[in-house]
Amino acid sequence: MSVFKKVFKSVVLLGLVAALTACGSKDKEDATSENGNVAIDTLTVGFVPSRDPEEIVSATEPMKELIIKEMKNQGYDIKNVDITVGTNFEAVGESLAAGTLDVGFIPGGTYVLYDDGADVILTATRAGLSIDSEDPKEWNDNKPTAPTDKQAESYRALMIAGPSSKGQELAKKVNAGEKLSWDDLNGASWSVMSSSSPAGYIYPSLWMQENYNKNLSELKNIVQSDSYGSAFARLAAGQVDVLLTYADGRRDYEDTWKTEYKRDKDIWDETDVIGVTPAIFNDTISVSKNSDKMDDQLKTALQKAFINIGESEEGKDVISIYSHEGYKEATSKDYDSERKAQDLIKDLAK
Repeated sequence: MSVFKKVFKSVVLLGLVAALTACGSKDKEDATSENGNVAIDTLTVGFVPSRDPEEIVSATEPMKELIIKEMKNQGYDIKNVDITVGTNFEAVGESLAAGTLDVGFIPGGTYVLYDDGADVILTATRAGLSIDSEDPKEWNDNKPTAPTDKQAESYRALMIAGPSSKGQELAKKVNAGEKLSWDDLNGASWSVMSSSSPAGYIYPSLWMQENYNKNLSELKNIVQSDSYGSAFARLAAGQVDVLLTYADGRRDYEDTWKTEYKRDKDIWDETDVIGVTPAIFNDTISVSKNSDKMDDQLKTALQKAFINIGESEEGKDVISIYSHEGYKEATSKDYDSERKAQDLIKDLAK
C-alpha cells in the first residue's frame, strides 16, 4: 500500500471517529434541556381496565399535562406522556416487566405477580377509619366505626358476627377477651364471597392459616354470597352467623339494615367483630425495572410528582376514577401479606 493510501486511510478513520464522537456528544447534549433539566421524549403510563377503558382514557387525559408540569418542577422536561389502558391487568404487568411501559397504575396483586420486573414507588390512599386495630375487641369497644381526615394506604377485612344466637355467642367470648377456638369457628355458619375476593375470602383465609393453620374452605358451614348486600341480608335474617367484609362494610349497609332488612335495632348494636385480617394494601403506582430511561433519580422525581398531583384539586378529580385520594411512598415489604395471599391462591387452585 502506498504512503498516500496509508495517510488517506488514517485520515478517513480519524474523521469517522471524530464524527461518531460528535454524534455521541450531541446525543448527550440532547438529553439535557437548556434550563438544565433532563429531557425525556416520551413517558409511557399504563392503567389497568378496572373500569370501562374509554372512560379511563377520557378521565385520565388531564393527567398528561399534570405529569409534564410536576415533572418539570422535579428537573425533567417531558415532551410527551403516552397513556394507555391494558387489555387486562396482566397485560399492564407484563409491559412493565418488559420495559415497554415506564409507569403502571396497578393493584397490589398485579405488582406482586410482576415484581421481578417492576418496582412499587407509591401506594394509593383513601379516607381512613377511626379504628385500625388487629384486635377485634377494640372494634367492638369503640363502635361505630367512622371515617377520618387521615389518609390510609391500606384497609382491613373483618369477620362480623350477627344477631343469631351462635353469632352472639362468638361475640360474647371475643368481648370477654377470650380467644376463639377452631371448634367455635367451625360451629358457625359463614357467608363468604368468591375465592378471588381479597376481603371476602383470600385475606380471611390467610388469617385462619396464621391463627389456626386451617383454610377457610375447611369450615363445614359455608354459603357463598354473590354480593356484600346479599351477605348482610343473610346475616340480618339469621341465615348465617358470620360474614366476611371490608372494614367499612357496616357503614355502607347501616341504613339498609333497618329499612330493607327490617331489623328493629341498629346494625352497630346487633353485630360485632370476631376477627381482623392483616392490612390489605391499596393499589400501587409501579415503575419498570427494565425501562431504558428508569433510574433512581427518575423514580424519586415520579414519587414527588404523583404525590403533588394527588394533593391538587385537579389531580384529585383525575385519580378519583380509581377511588384514589392521594399517594404515599411505598416499599416492596409493604406487600408481603399480598405475597402470602398470592401463594394461598396458588394453593387453592391446585
